[in-house]
Amino acid sequence: MSHDHHPSHEPTCGICVTLSGPEAKTPIYEDELWHVRHIGAPYGVVGWMMLLSKRHVAGPAHFDDREAASFGHALRHFERVLEEVTGALRIYTAAMGESNPHFHCHMVPKYQQMPNDAKAWGVFDLQRAAGAGEIKVAEIDVKEIIEKYREALIIKPPPRG
Repeated sequence: MSHDHHPSHEPTCGICVTLSGPEAKTPIYEDELWHVRHIGAPYGVVGWMMLLSKRHVAGPAHFDDREAASFGHALRHFERVLEEVTGALRIYTAAMGESNPHFHCHMVPKYQQMPNDAKAWGVFDLQRAAGAGEIKVAEIDVKEIIEKYREALIIKPPPRG
């Protein structure tokens, strides 16, 4: 992981500060375009991953040609591997860009058994429920999935865009 700031780094962007410098989060996977990590605690779902653009960019409508060419293949790969590692029925995908004007995509495993029997948009309420102490996801389970996902992406890295 590089601690150097991306040339597009915005010091007031909550995501930019987590990609480099002293507040950088440890990625599960990272290359020159993308950074993948597990969402932070409290955990609503084991395996809830985030795909972030390294460049400070609002979203796909503003991707450069290289990001645009890579995105679909990268997202498909990250989600296929996440599905394999977690045994999820599918991976929910959402990117709103409301909290930070820096592309970040939620990749959330949909398991046979979900906390609060959540499905569809209800899955996104699980972070709030975890924060309120209404549900508990074991950190040891999160760490296990992180390691399995990291190992799987080392063995099968995404295609280069």
